[in-house]
Amino acid sequence: MAEKDYYDILGVPRNASAEDVKKAFRKQARKHHPDAGGSEDRFKEVNEAYEVLSDGEKRRQYDEYGRYFGGNVPPGGAGAPGGWPGGAHAGGATYQTVDMGDLGDLFGNLFGGGAGGGRRPSAHRGNDLQYDLTLSFEEAFSGVSTTVDVRRNEGCATCKGSGAKPGTSPVTCPACQGSGTVSQGQGLFGFSRPCPRCGGKGTIIEQPCPTCRGRGSVVKAKPLTVNIPPGVTDGGKLRFAGKGEPGSAGGPAGDLYVVTRITPHPYYSREGADVFMDLPVTITEAALGTEVTVPAPDGSKVKLKVAPGTADGKVLRVPAKGAPKLKGKGNGDLRVRVRIAVPTKLTAEQKELLRRFESSRDENVRAHIA
Repeated sequence: MAEKDYYDILGVPRNASAEDVKKAFRKQARKHHPDAGGSEDRFKEVNEAYEVLSDGEKRRQYDEYGRYFGGNVPPGGAGAPGGWPGGAHAGGATYQTVDMGDLGDLFGNLFGGGAGGGRRPSAHRGNDLQYDLTLSFEEAFSGVSTTVDVRRNEGCATCKGSGAKPGTSPVTCPACQGSGTVSQGQGLFGFSRPCPRCGGKGTIIEQPCPTCRGRGSVVKAKPLTVNIPPGVTDGGKLRFAGKGEPGSAGGPAGDLYVVTRITPHPYYSREGADVFMDLPVTITEAALGTEVTVPAPDGSKVKLKVAPGTADGKVLRVPAKGAPKLKGKGNGDLRVRVRIAVPTKLTAEQKELLRRFESSRDENVRAHIA
């Protein structure tokens, strides 16, 4: 499936300001709103595009990870041939709910519809969820398909989401007579506000459901298979559209954000797509030069030449042997830092040889500070 271009959907350039995005959204929302005879599918796309581009963090991640942003499962996902390499189960996850603003109120303002007023209940988008997923270095490097238990609000099976005890129904709010709003003030300065008794719903529940206690939903843990692409970084965030909490009154579901946490490796470290490792060499090897074989993160072996006179901290670069890049093709580099291992235990003979070597040198290594 082709990737959606949120900028194209709203008709704005990629450098559009927040105000331009908001203006474009209002224009498109009026044009495509179902109540105005527009396409419901197109209206949902406009809604989705605005939700991302109006949020600074979401927009930054969309611009940076556009290849995966949007919850599209990379080729070879669950149920498809050639799936992600895996078998190892990623674990150690923590869970939290991220409260999101509801765009239903904004839509109501656009078209003059408040809560109640004889209209059908406004559609509310479900909350976004965040899941912290702990991965090993190898899982983050190669990608992995794993199952996570996501706790989210689901419609109550006992009351079918109404919140009322089975056999009963919500009743018209006596304070607002079902309109969902009450008037305050008079004349020129009069205005309406949501009814404090029913919260703007127009109805109240006199006999709450014993299972959900009137909420209409219960928290359940639901297993979900997620495909983590190769090359994710520590603290990286992946969005899975529609995998958050369900919406209400026909509103769209929220999104699930998976934040990847990578456990330290014994000798590899990451900086973006580049992988670093330290290579211990002896004083003699550093002085005379040598050739060594080191393991690359992809499991291959790499031969490196340490030139004569190599200093401690010298970085040897091995192109394209780092982690896969999330943006674009190819891999980062493997960067090997030379670390000179100074001997701590010497025999009398070794000490004498070193003294003779030192006395034979005519180089003053501290000349620059003398």
